[in-house]
Amino acid sequence: MIHSLNEYEKVQEEMRILEKRLEGLQRDHPVGSKGFTKAGVRKMIARLHEELAVFEGSEEARQSVPN
Repeated sequence: MIHSLNEYEKVQEEMRILEKRLEGLQRDHPVGSKGFTKAGVRKMIARLHEELAVFEGSEEARQSVPN
């Protein structure tokens, strides 16, 4: 779970890294190859999307945004 703006930014960077990794896997391995690996990366990305969404709707996020 994300508790601060700093953690939020770290998760965004982690997600960008995973998305690049997935792009490389998709480019280098055709359909049917490395399927479990690609699925695992997609699951990690989905989990990070959920965490980001929860934080964005949280009180911590509202307090972190300057007025």
